[in-house]
Amino acid sequence: MEAAPIQPDDYTAPDHGYIGAIPVRNIWLLMLYASDLFRIKGMDGKGIEDMPDDLPELVGEILAHAVEQRQRRRLSLGYRTRSAALNRVRGRIDVLTTERHQLLARGLVACRFDELTIDTPRNRFVRAALELISRIAARPDVVRRCRRLANDMKMMGVSGNPPTLREMSTDRFGRHDVEYQEMVAAAKLAFELAIPTETAGPQKMPLSDRDERWVRKLFERGVGGFFHVVLPPTEWHVRTGGTLTWPTSASTDGISRILPGMRTDIVLDDKVAQRRIVIDTKFNAIVTNGWYREESLRSGYLYQMYAYLRSQEGSGDGYSDDAEGLLLHPAVGTTLDESVVIQGHKIRFMTVDLSASASDIRAELLHVLSSNEPRVLSSYEIPLDGTPLTRISP
Repeated sequence: MEAAPIQPDDYTAPDHGYIGAIPVRNIWLLMLYASDLFRIKGMDGKGIEDMPDDLPELVGEILAHAVEQRQRRRLSLGYRTRSAALNRVRGRIDVLTTERHQLLARGLVACRFDELTIDTPRNRFVRAALELISRIAARPDVVRRCRRLANDMKMMGVSGNPPTLREMSTDRFGRHDVEYQEMVAAAKLAFELAIPTETAGPQKMPLSDRDERWVRKLFERGVGGFFHVVLPPTEWHVRTGGTLTWPTSASTDGISRILPGMRTDIVLDDKVAQRRIVIDTKFNAIVTNGWYREESLRSGYLYQMYAYLRSQEGSGDGYSDDAEGLLLHPAVGTTLDESVVIQGHKIRFMTVDLSASASDIRAELLHVLSSNEPRVLSSYEIPLDGTPLTRISP
């Protein structure tokens, strides 16, 4: 079945209200952290996270600038497959179509061939994003700029048919496509920014199950994308969506089909301090009602993290034997930062207040790196203004 095309008209500009208990402005902030645009711009884009209310305008400016830069060098061309009845052979002959319509009697032959065109899925996607930003942006100059560039692309021959998700998933970038990579990343973020909300004003309203799953996955991607950008790659190795293997032995033939897998959300390896932090993001309250007490940590999550840490001991990579675990939740009525050491592994339970300001969210995420353990060789000076981290000696 062919994937449905991306339709810009299906999106509506978000109200400045809430999605669940989270302000829309901070949903945009999570989208920025999760996006390819944040990784491409790196710390050069730190001003964006300080003004999430203006994110549609800022993304529109970045997208428009990237399109203008590319237009000076001409939009790249691509090949598309066409079928046509021609008076000469081009590409491959479609024998069945030629015979069915008796084209040879009219001096024609049905051919399938590749032709070079500017109307590529990548260019159509960027044009659709420009048109979308021109509808959801509030600043008139950004609206006019995006609308003008979309019309320019139309005059060049880029059609208004948005590509399908399947077409965009197969798009690959080469070394000469740096400008295009930024342009497409901004276009993707433009589509994600158009959040349909259930509010007509600043009122908190319940989410559907589909929206809750979407925000939960966004929280995981946002945290992972944030650490990918802010942690210097010379000192940290960041992995997202990795899998762990069980240290099995004496296995029967069918156990591999039924043994549950282990998938981590985020793993941070401090190359200098030889320290590993395994992060598992959740999107519910960090505590629940217990049998014998008013509040209790969720036992299933603790068992899961315990299995992650203990199962990897003895791997010989220098990190696993004393790796730390972190269960990271949004603050839902309860702010928490507690830890315990179980059989040599520190397990921490922490919340992030997604209703706070952008700088406070940044500070809370960076607080993940803090530790009072004596074996830590060095620590970080935590900046709040978006500047890179600075490692300092204890």
